[in-house]
Amino acid sequence: MGINPTRRGSELARDVEHTDCTVLLTERTHLGLLEGVGEVVPPDRFFVVDSPEWTDVIAPYAGAALPEIAVSPSDRFMLIFTSGTTGAPKAVMMSQGRLCGWGSALATNFGLSPDDVCYSVMPLFHSNAAVAGFTNIVASGATAVLRRRFSASGWLDDVRKYGVTFFNYVGKPLTYILATPERADDADNPLNFAFGNEAAPLDIDRFAQRFGCIVVDGYGSTEGGANMSKSADTPPGALGKPVAANVDVRIYDPETCEECPRAKFDETGRFVNAEEAIGEMVNVKGSGGFEGYYKNDEANAERMRGGMYWTGDLGYRDEDGFFYFAGRNSDWLRVDGENFAAAPVERILARYPDVVLAAVYAVPDEEVGDQVMAALQLTAPARFDAAAFDAFLAAQSDLGTKWSPRYVRTTTALPITQTSKVQKRQLRAEFSGRFQHAASRGIAKQPELVSLVQVGLGAQVVEYVDPSEGV
Repeated sequence: MGINPTRRGSELARDVEHTDCTVLLTERTHLGLLEGVGEVVPPDRFFVVDSPEWTDVIAPYAGAALPEIAVSPSDRFMLIFTSGTTGAPKAVMMSQGRLCGWGSALATNFGLSPDDVCYSVMPLFHSNAAVAGFTNIVASGATAVLRRRFSASGWLDDVRKYGVTFFNYVGKPLTYILATPERADDADNPLNFAFGNEAAPLDIDRFAQRFGCIVVDGYGSTEGGANMSKSADTPPGALGKPVAANVDVRIYDPETCEECPRAKFDETGRFVNAEEAIGEMVNVKGSGGFEGYYKNDEANAERMRGGMYWTGDLGYRDEDGFFYFAGRNSDWLRVDGENFAAAPVERILARYPDVVLAAVYAVPDEEVGDQVMAALQLTAPARFDAAAFDAFLAAQSDLGTKWSPRYVRTTTALPITQTSKVQKRQLRAEFSGRFQHAASRGIAKQPELVSLVQVGLGAQVVEYVDPSEGV
């Protein structure tokens, strides 16, 4: 098991204990992360690999042959924790066969060979890195370039320096790379493919054009219960269609367990039946590649209901059968009695100039239901013009009447997980704490260039408060 270095204290101890970990390996630079964890493994099974003691421990095994242990495809390779953006992370079981199958298929699909150089900045405890930054390289004989920490400003220099032909990602790395200053020779590089998922739709084409490569952004999860791929005729913003024989995805209403109607759009492209068309993406053929969560029968039962695999992701399907992502199942908002999902709103907000990243989430209404809040990562938050933003919202023909944000938070950086997914739970908690209190007084605190403005009501900008003054 690879431990997520963003976890701390009792939560980290819970992860280690839950997975029955008996040996812990770390480096001196990470020892501080383990403070407060306690003795989760016996002291004689805790090793610091860049210490003299570790050298002494492994010295007797120098030159020893590998043990003769038979490994079958069904044997467990590793436990991979989910990101935990919507709750406590669950340990997904990954077998030798599933990992090797995925990695081999990826290498074949992209035509990887020993001549390729694969560049990975994803943490190796994550399934994307295990498949697209490790197993595909083993299967193809390609060269691996691993970077300890992602650097948007250093990415292109690395691609050129190491002759990178394949780059894997999850979440927002493309967004951050595109936010770096553009240069006339950006496309002068050896990169052939960028492969991953959850890239912003607008960024996929922009990245491909700017850096002269092909971007393949698919849909899938660590659990492996459902996946989709794009084809040449996939509409902009769509996930594509399922391709695996054991995957048949439908959109189901999680309350009625009935299939939702297909999405409909008017002549302007506005989504006119979002409330009835958006539901949970479900693999009706069964578990797909899902092998279960470790020691979590409750989560397994929740994922597999009625013999079908419920992804936990919201989506909708158009008349031609293409699927669209609409957020996590926690990303429902209910405003004035209307239900809708966050992802379509985020795609609209991403059109606004200077927006690097947009996150939309529900915050409590003063009376009942929700209000829409948007957190915008901007290139220059201090220049944010609420009146201009309000005018922009009014001009978006596909923005639903209830979708317009009431609250907007601007910042230079949104809180993200180690795998570049926005931490909406943290954003909601911050609003419910200091920001909700500030909003009730018509003011907003401004820590680290974070501001709260109220829009949609004459674009009134609330008063700024110096952080040292408190709220």
